[in-house]
Order: sequence, then structure tokens, then C-alpha cells
Amino acid sequence: MATIDIRPAVVDDAALILRFIRELAIYERAEDEVVASEADIRASLFAQGPARALVCTVDGEEAGFAVYFFNYSTWQGRKGLYLEDLYVTPAHRHAGAGKALLRHLARIAVAEGCGRFEWSVLNWNEPALQFYRAMGAWPMDEWVRYRLAGPALTAFAGSD
Repeated sequence: MATIDIRPAVVDDAALILRFIRELAIYERAEDEVVASEADIRASLFAQGPARALVCTVDGEEAGFAVYFFNYSTWQGRKGLYLEDLYVTPAHRHAGAGKALLRHLARIAVAEGCGRFEWSVLNWNEPALQFYRAMGAWPMDEWVRYRLAGPALTAFAGSD
């Protein structure tokens, strides 16, 4: 049985987190979309930003990470926990690290009084979809996620 440890990330983890982000982007077929630098990670995760990170080790080896933040549900009148990214290296998959990270986050959500714990997954990522269903999570098929980013965001913000 593997020994899995999860701890809050610290500023010295910025390079590790960026490495995991790049590995995740490669897996998600979006490597060219990663523009973050190590300095960006330091500034956004460790300088009083809204996001927080966890680092996971398996048998003492760096195995994965999770980045999350708290959002708010007007319908529930309470905050929720949103998982932005979760990644476990291929060498450590099937050791229980992903499930341990999710359980750790669920415990944070419960301790913080959150009404929800949510995340997004690519619709082609069948291993993840099966994994999430097996733990009792369900897709929110009726909701469509929208995004404004880059030039479209700038143009819309500057329009009348």
C-alpha cells in the first residue's frame, strides 16, 4: 500500500506546480495554451490571491497537485469550493492519489461550510468521467460553461 501525503503548497513549490500544469496541459492537448511563468504562479497562488494549492506525494515522490478556490452560491447563500485543476503523474495513477486529493478537498469544503464542491472535466476524458461517477459525483449536463478571454475579453470590456 502506497503512502500518500497531501500538504498545502508553499512558495518554493512554484516550479513544481508549473511543471505539473504543463504536464496536465499536454495531457489535455492544450500545451500551447500555458502562458504562466514561475513568477506568475508565485504571485497568483502565494501573494494573497484567491486560489490555493495542494501538493501530493506518493511514497515520498512528488505525484500531483490541486488548485482550488472558494466561490459563492446565491441559491444556497453560502460559499462553495471550486477545483480548478487536479493532476496526478502517470507513474502515480492508480495508487489512490487522485482520490486522496479529492477527499482532502471534500474535507476542506465540509470544514469551511461549503454547500458545493464542483469542477469541470473535458467531455472526452473518459477515465476521469468514470472515476468521478464512481465516487458519487454527477455531470451538470444542463449548464453550459462560457468564457471570455484574451482579445475577446479586452474588446468586450472596452466596448459601449
